Amino acid sequence: MTARKRTSPVTNSENPQPPPKKTTTIASAEDFHLAPPKLGVILVISSLLCSLYLYLLCFHYNVDSELKRPILINAGLSLVGFFVTLKLIPVAARYVLRRNMFGFDINKRGTPQGDVKVPESLGIVVGIVFLIVAIIFQFFNFTEDSLWLVEYNAALASICFMILLGFVDDVLDVPWRVKLLLPSFATLPLLMAYAGHTTIVIPKPLVSYVGLEILDLGRIYKLYMALLAVFCTNSINIHAGLNGLEIGQTVVIAAAILIHNVMQIGASVDTELRQAHAFSIYLTQPLMATSLAMLAFNWYPSAVFVGDTYTVFAGMTMAVAGILGHFSETLLIFFLPQVLNFLLSLPQLAGIVKCPRHRLPKFDPATGLLTGTKDGTLVNVYLRIFGRKTEKSLCIHLLVFQALACAFCFLLRHFLAGWYK
Repeated sequence: MTARKRTSPVTNSENPQPPPKKTTTIASAEDFHLAPPKLGVILVISSLLCSLYLYLLCFHYNVDSELKRPILINAGLSLVGFFVTLKLIPVAARYVLRRNMFGFDINKRGTPQGDVKVPESLGIVVGIVFLIVAIIFQFFNFTEDSLWLVEYNAALASICFMILLGFVDDVLDVPWRVKLLLPSFATLPLLMAYAGHTTIVIPKPLVSYVGLEILDLGRIYKLYMALLAVFCTNSINIHAGLNGLEIGQTVVIAAAILIHNVMQIGASVDTELRQAHAFSIYLTQPLMATSLAMLAFNWYPSAVFVGDTYTVFAGMTMAVAGILGHFSETLLIFFLPQVLNFLLSLPQLAGIVKCPRHRLPKFDPATGLLTGTKDGTLVNVYLRIFGRKTEKSLCIHLLVFQALACAFCFLLRHFLAGWYK
C-alpha cells in the first residue's frame, strides 16, 4: 500500500508560483539505481513451494507423456519468463519514475526509508511477460481445431482485460465502489466463450433432500463464475499493505493450485477432467514464475511496488484457473484468509463504518514495530491478537497462515472424500 504523489503540468498563469526546491531528484534514469533482487530469498521460497509439486509430477504419479510433455514445456517457458521479468523490472522502474508514478512506504514513515520514492505499478511487467509466455505456449500445445483453444484464448482475453483495468486504476485512482465492479467486465470474454458444463454435484448428505445427484444450474452457473472472479480479484487487492504480502499470498496459493492439479491428474481416469486440470497448470505456472521474479524486488524492504495492476491480474488468473479447472470450491478454501479478511472488511467496505484511505497498522519509528489499529483487516486483527511485530515478521506470519489454510484444504478434501461427494 502506498501513498501516491503525482505532479501536474498545469500552472496558474495569473498567480504563478516559483517551483519548490527539491533536495533530491531520482526520477531521471541516470540518477536512479534499483536495489538488487533478493534472489536468496526467492531460492528459499521457491524450493519450499515447488519441490512437492515437482516430486508429484515427475516421480510420484505416472502422468501420461501426452500431458507431462506440454506441462514441462510450459514450465520451461515459465522459467524463461522468470529471467525476462527480472531483467525488465529495473527498466520499467525508470520509465514509471519519469512519469512521476511513485509512492512512499507508509509503514516506514519517520525513517530514512520512508522518504525514498519507490516506483509503483510494476505489476504491468509481470502481466505482460505472463501474457507473452502464455501466447507462445499455444504454439507447442494447441492445434487450430483444438477444443480448448477457444477457452484458452478467452481466458487470456479476460486476464489481459483485467491487467488493462488494473493499470487504469493505478493511473486514475478509481474509487472503491467502481473498482469492485471492474472484474465483472473483465470476465465477459470468458463467460461468452465458456462451453463447459454448468452442473454441480450435490453433496451426498443432501441428495435425499434435493432428490438429485447432479443439478444443472444453466446461466446461474455463469453468474457464479462472474462472482467468483470478482471476489478473487478484489480479495488479493484488499489483503495487502505489507512489503511482499500481495505477491507472497499469490505464490503460496499458486503452489497449492499446482499441487492440487497434479494430484487430480494422477488420481483421475477421466480424460476430460485431466485435461481441465492440465489447462489450469498452463496458466498457473507462468503466474508463479513471473510473480517470484517480482517478489525478488518486492520483498522487505521493497524496491518497487506492484500496484493494483498486479493484485487484480493475479486474482483474475487464479479465478480463471479454478473455473476452467473445475475446482472452484477448493479454490475458495485456498482463499480462506482472503475470505476472513473480506468478512472483517465488510462493514467498512459497505460504508457502515468509516473507511480511511489506507487501513494500515500504526508504525513506531523508534522501535520499528507495527501496532494494530481498529480497522477491520486481517493484518490489524492479527497484530491486536498476537502483539506488535516488525513488518517483515508480520508478513512471514501471514504467509505461514496462508500456507496452513491451503494445507487445511488438502486435509479437508482427504477426510471428506467418498462421504461428501
